[in-house]
Amino acid sequence: MYPKEAKFIKRNLSGVLLLDKPLGQTSNRSLQILKRFFRAAKAGHTGTLDPMATGLLPVCFGQATKFSAILLNAEKTYQATFKLGAISSTGDAEGEIREIVPAKLIDNNLNMASIDKVLQAFTGKIKQTPPMFSALKHQGKPLYEYARNGQEIDRKPREIFIYDLILNSWVSNEISITVRCGMGTYIRTLVEDIGKALGCGGAYLISLRRSQIGQFELHQAYTIDKFQGEFSTEHDKFLYSVDSLLSHFPIITLNEIETSAILQGRSIANRSKETLLPSSKVRLYRSGGSFLGMGEITEIGTVIPKRLISQNDKALST
Repeated sequence: MYPKEAKFIKRNLSGVLLLDKPLGQTSNRSLQILKRFFRAAKAGHTGTLDPMATGLLPVCFGQATKFSAILLNAEKTYQATFKLGAISSTGDAEGEIREIVPAKLIDNNLNMASIDKVLQAFTGKIKQTPPMFSALKHQGKPLYEYARNGQEIDRKPREIFIYDLILNSWVSNEISITVRCGMGTYIRTLVEDIGKALGCGGAYLISLRRSQIGQFELHQAYTIDKFQGEFSTEHDKFLYSVDSLLSHFPIITLNEIETSAILQGRSIANRSKETLLPSSKVRLYRSGGSFLGMGEITEIGTVIPKRLISQNDKALST
């Protein structure tokens, strides 16, 4: 049992928890459990996983929510298993399944070389039509609401990028792959398109596990049972710092005058030893080491504040 919200004061806690989301639980349910457990005033997750999917789900608390879009746009890696010769109304095992090609015919017509050739054809820049069962909006409503009412909405193909597609295993009509992809990729749609390209009429997802988002990997994550029972501030040690979300950006350390200017929204000279192009993002720190937020390089080479953290909250930093 979790305490009722009225029985505790919400904390202005900031940081990032890496969760290994369990099977059958929505991303939002996982978020609410953690938000209540940590008694956090503000929280949000990055990159929704469907209930049937498991794996890495970063949950941002407090000031970290300001930078959550960085992970939404980040490269991701998945392990996906799908069944050939059938399609699903939802693209996965939770929908209505309809067989297209018998399994024995699939087994006779495929081999490892032909599968790998098709997979390679889906790497690089490709076009993908978003599925009806998605959170994309049409006239202010998510597409899945139309889908549940039996309505089909016209969707335009979108450009996505697949960095790698690796064949892990193939047994009869089931294939397991590793997918490393860019933002906006729907794995359900990808496997259905692969099934069609293999001459099997389509495919549907039977399992999905996310193992990487940006610089974060699944081995760094904790399972939800770690956050059951009695709360203690000792649990804060499981949170990564706010600036861990920006660890791939260059660092600029500011003196007192520069810090004051940035906090007032003014630009400063770029003293980084790296060559940084206009629009490049940087991490900004006080000379004492505390994290200030994210800056951006201007067209004339100066640094302007892009997104700063509140100087009053407890914002964990390295």
